[in-house]
Amino acid sequence: MRAVLVHGPGDLRVEERPDPTPGDGEVLVAMEWGGICGSDLSYWKHGRSGTAQLRDPMVLGHEVAGTVVGLGPQVDGVDLGHKVTFHPATPEGDTALPERLAGRTNLHERVRYFGSAAFYPHTDGGFSQLKTVRADQVRTLPEGVTTFEGAIVEPLAVAMHAVSRAGVVAGRDVLVNGCGPIGLLAIAAARHAGARFVVAADLSPAARLIAKAMGADGVYDPSVGPLPRDVEVVIEASGVPGALQGVLHAAARGGVVVQVGNLPGVGAQSVLGDLVTRELTWIGSYRFVDEVDDAIQAIRRGLNVRPLVGGVFDIDDAEAAMRAAADPTRGGKVMLRLS
Repeated sequence: MRAVLVHGPGDLRVEERPDPTPGDGEVLVAMEWGGICGSDLSYWKHGRSGTAQLRDPMVLGHEVAGTVVGLGPQVDGVDLGHKVTFHPATPEGDTALPERLAGRTNLHERVRYFGSAAFYPHTDGGFSQLKTVRADQVRTLPEGVTTFEGAIVEPLAVAMHAVSRAGVVAGRDVLVNGCGPIGLLAIAAARHAGARFVVAADLSPAARLIAKAMGADGVYDPSVGPLPRDVEVVIEASGVPGALQGVLHAAARGGVVVQVGNLPGVGAQSVLGDLVTRELTWIGSYRFVDEVDDAIQAIRRGLNVRPLVGGVFDIDDAEAAMRAAADPTRGGKVMLRLS
């Protein structure tokens, strides 16, 4: 089979690997689609993502979907031919979450993830023609949801988790700052949650155009004027510390700001005074719990993720796909055709 591996900074290779065989409790999936995430780009460009440092070659990709073509022993609830996507997280260790975190499995101290070098040995991802996956990580796609859409379920789950962290969104105004793929999906997720009015901000004209296609009522270019004021719910998806001053000032007094954009792990300067004087609630949002199931059902009920897609490449053109995904003048999600 062919697989997309990162060997180090700037060193991406499409290689032949032995076809895997499913073991106990595993299924074999013919992978069909994968979406390129910011963490994939970071491993390719820098050999690391956040604090996770690449030590060995690793298969990239955690936004993936395909068709079940093999079953290992002791597999129930999954059949040959099922169209599937996945929950890519595996909490590790015997330490139970404290009672105050009951059910918040994304906050386990150690969580392995498809295509992650956070732990050693690394966890291979799904940018390959075949992959074995534990049956409990498999999510069957219902009639009407394609594997192309299934590969967007994981980032949609991230966006839906961020929206849920704001509390009740129905009937409220929402600002999404930063229209990368997660911000764009947060627009759709806010609309799905019943937001009254959704506006989005980004420097990129291409991103702003897609934001409108994803359901934004209005778009802003923060380089030419301030963000709208007195917005009840703000989803900060850019991860740019310099944007925080404007974001916090845009929030209504007593409003909620959800930080889903990944902020740097080193010191960064920003003006945060409004956090206190406007008595804002600033909440972090990390991955998701079980929102993959909610995301699948949202797509089944009509949430349209297809405007998000900004390019499609074959697996053998993976490096060109990475360059396209890293191009700040392009908007949307770049997809890999894996089969």
